[in-house]
Parts: sequence; C-alpha cells; structure tokens
Amino acid sequence: MPSVQPASGTLDTPAPAPPPLRTGAADAPRIVPRRRTGQWAAAALVLALLALAATSVVRNDAFQWDVVARYFLTTAVLRGLGLTLWLTALVMVLGFALGTLLAAMRLAANPVLRSVAWGYVWLFRSMPILVQLLFWFNIGALYPHILGIKTVNLFGPLTVALIGLTLHEAAYAAEVVRGGILSVDRGQLEAAQSLGLSRWRRGLRIVLPQAMRSIVPPAGNMLIGTLKGTSIVSVIAVQDLLYSVQLVYHRTYQVIPLLLVATLWYVLITSLLSVGQYYVERHYARGAERTR
Repeated sequence: MPSVQPASGTLDTPAPAPPPLRTGAADAPRIVPRRRTGQWAAAALVLALLALAATSVVRNDAFQWDVVARYFLTTAVLRGLGLTLWLTALVMVLGFALGTLLAAMRLAANPVLRSVAWGYVWLFRSMPILVQLLFWFNIGALYPHILGIKTVNLFGPLTVALIGLTLHEAAYAAEVVRGGILSVDRGQLEAAQSLGLSRWRRGLRIVLPQAMRSIVPPAGNMLIGTLKGTSIVSVIAVQDLLYSVQLVYHRTYQVIPLLLVATLWYVLITSLLSVGQYYVERHYARGAERTR
C-alpha cells in the first residue's frame, strides 16, 4: 500500500510560539485621573467668598454681638421659644391626625368621601396661611352666632393660631400620608390578605412600616417648615419667639441684634430636628438599603 506523504510545510514547520503575556506591574498602563481645573477654581472662589462673608459678619459692629449674647437667654425670649415649640408640636400632632383621616377618605371607595377630602385639600392648599389666620381671627364678622353662641371675641389669638395652622397642616399631611400608602407594593397587601390577616393588622404590620419610608422625609420637612411658619402668628399678637423679640426691640430700638437672637434660635432648633430626622429615616430604612 503506498504511503501518504504529508503536505509540504504542514507538519515539518512548527507553529510560532505566542508572545509572552505582560503581567508585570511596570508594564500595566498608567491611569491618570482627569483634571478638573474648573471645579477646583470654582471651589476656591466659593471658599474665598464664604471667608469674606464670615469676616464681615464677625467684624461688623452693626451686628452688636454683645447685645445678642445679652438677650439670647433672657426670660422673655425663652418664654416665646417655649410657646413656639409647644405650638409646633401640637399643630403637627393634630395636623397629621386629621391628615391621616383625610388620606383614608381619599383612598376610600365611596365617591362622596373622596370628593369631600379632595375639596378640603384643594381649598386649604390654595389659601395662604396668613389669609386663613385673618379669617379665623375675624370669624365674628362672618358668623356672629354659631349654635346660639356669640363668636365675637370667642377665640383668643392663640386658639386662632392653633386652628388655622392645624387646618392648613392637615391638607399637606393628607397628601404625604396618601403618597406613603400608595408607595407600598400592591403584592404586599395581597400576600397579607392571603394569610388571613385582618384589615387593621395589615395596616399596622404591613402597610405602615413600609409607608413610613416615604412619609418620614416629607414629614420632617413639614415639621421644620411648621417651626419656622409659626412666626407668622406674630401678626395676630401671639407671643411666640418672633413676637417676643419684637416687643424687646420696640422698646430698645436694637432691631438687628434682636432679630439675630430669633434667627439663632430657629437655626439651632432646626438643626436638632434635622439630626432627629436623619436617625428616624435610618430606622425605617433598615432592610431597604445595602449601604448608606
């Protein structure tokens, strides 16, 4: 049998060896970070402007920091601060209680309840808070008698402030609560219902913990906004923090330092509330995020 000769150049010539892999650190390509000259220049300009502003505030004698220190812890200022904190806390509690009821009405199947709740939210979100306070302050001119009771001088300035701020807050709280409830996945409710949980247990154990993740951030913003918004009640002679410092500078004519006293107290309380909001958000965010 004749032998089969291999084709020329197919088996006699070995294949060239592949080039060696370059694995050394010295052979790796150098990564050069991108230069952000414009951002650094802008940051330097911002820091320079902040330094100039801070220097101006500290060295300007018109601020009268000695007067600020003298009145910062006076009895009148602390009494006004206490009333501001009390009014803020009570308005938030009553506003969210009424807002939760309105949110439940907006999510109800009954069209009458939905319409009434929607109308309330629409009306009180459309009216400025100052106008609402003035309406309640002059309720006697609109309705001299309600159920046989004379309304003239029936409500004092503090009661008017509490009613007006609560009704205004409830309209926004209703939308916050409604948005939090709608953020819960529908499958969660169906799973809880398949387990035979009652409606109240589904709401407290399933809906509320998940809805709080969406409710807490805007609720914290509302709390801070309400704290600062209570200063508007000074127009109806409620002796809050702002009205208390106004009484002082009307007597001493030291307007700027007394306004700084009120500003510093607002900044301090707002900062403390922001820290508390951070920890509350972190508590309700457990299990929802891998890192923070």
